[in-house]
Amino acid sequence: MRRPWTRTMAVGVCAAVTAFGLATSAGAQSVDGQAVPVGVVKAERKAINPSADFVGRVDAINKVEVRARVKGFLDEVLFTEGDTIKSGAALYQIEKGLFEADVEQAQGALERAKAALTLAGLQRQRAEDLLARNSGTVVARDQAIAEENSAKGSVLSAEANLATARINLGYTRITSPIDGKIGKTAITKGNVVGPDSGVLATIVSQDPMYVSFPISQRALTEAAEKGGKRSADELTVSLRFSDGTTYDQTGKMNFIDVTVNRSTDTVLARATMPNPNGLLIDGQFVRVTLQTATPEEKVLVPQAALIADQQGTYVFVVEDGKAAVRRVVPNVSVGADIVIESGLKGGELVIVQGLQGVRAGTAVRATPVQPVGRS
Repeated sequence: MRRPWTRTMAVGVCAAVTAFGLATSAGAQSVDGQAVPVGVVKAERKAINPSADFVGRVDAINKVEVRARVKGFLDEVLFTEGDTIKSGAALYQIEKGLFEADVEQAQGALERAKAALTLAGLQRQRAEDLLARNSGTVVARDQAIAEENSAKGSVLSAEANLATARINLGYTRITSPIDGKIGKTAITKGNVVGPDSGVLATIVSQDPMYVSFPISQRALTEAAEKGGKRSADELTVSLRFSDGTTYDQTGKMNFIDVTVNRSTDTVLARATMPNPNGLLIDGQFVRVTLQTATPEEKVLVPQAALIADQQGTYVFVVEDGKAAVRRVVPNVSVGADIVIESGLKGGELVIVQGLQGVRAGTAVRATPVQPVGRS
């Protein structure tokens, strides 16, 4: 986990060192020139990948709110809450008897309309034949034509009613439109459901997932430039959870919004993250890290070695058996260590234990210790 060395951290260290200083004079007097035992760690040079951190939220790529499209009694709930389901899987069954009856009624109306059309066609043909033999009238012929056209319209209307009845019958079986994981059902068997019943259940896709986070346009551009990328959407993204653990998958930027939020001066960025084990959950807060450059070699020391005073930050190093002050400029933290931008070259023995008995020039007896997080 990486975070910047803040003023609050420095003040805390300064307060602790003040307390150590009160004990130092007493400790120094008690040893009477004898070497003070201290624990030391070698300042380590290590390749660090510079990064920028942001707060983001996990979003499902596909999210569906399941609703009823026809009204009726709910016969069955066909899924188990929390299950992973496939597209087309049956979720709910609404009582369908009335809808089957509507289909049959519409089918009967269509047959009647077709019969009327057949009769109208025969009458129109008869009227034309009579007119051709001068035994009929033009008016009778025109009326027959109009009746046939009306019958054709009735057939089209009956066919539409039948199609609607069949569609409504199909709506009695509610299925999943996507692959994903389904949540809790809002209604149970035996209740009346309909378009006004609201959301029955929610389905969210699982793999991959989106992670959205706000970032200033300047920070986004700088991240791309530092990483040697042609555009920000080529940056690599990693995640950390609220407990500090790092997600074991990395993702890629896939979208940067076209407008800037005027109240926050940030633009919404989004990355696509693999989610093979379902660890990412829709709506979850995560810490987003943009890998902004190729690894650079930096000096790292344990954070426990840092001391702050009015002049800044420093560490004690062991030189010729004595404690010496080295003014340093800390940067970001990497686990229990912190990156030192200047003041150390690497390889120095930095005091991390026994600081309460150490002052500049104090004779020390150094013992190497194993810092947390290093192998």
